[in-house]
Amino acid sequence: MADGMDVNDPNALENVSLETVYDIPVQVTVVLGRANMLVNQLLKLGRGAVIELDKKVGEPIDIFVNNRLVARGEVVVVEDRIGVTMTEIIKSDKH
Repeated sequence: MADGMDVNDPNALENVSLETVYDIPVQVTVVLGRANMLVNQLLKLGRGAVIELDKKVGEPIDIFVNNRLVARGEVVVVEDRIGVTMTEIIKSDKH
């Protein structure tokens, strides 16, 4: 290769392969919990209403990338924003 990379070095080839996907946007979704309710209950909700979720305080939350569960984590507060710290990576059955 012209840039002086050793083509026999598998790590060098892997790094080049990964660099091609670094700028691809992905959608990250964090699910704090879920709730089921009837439409009429939903329509009765107003400002300040509280919806009880199926997760308890301290339970891990689900982190999805492009609608695929990839990790679990905890909610954190960073200055004046809410964030998530990953505590567990979910291994995929697919390769």
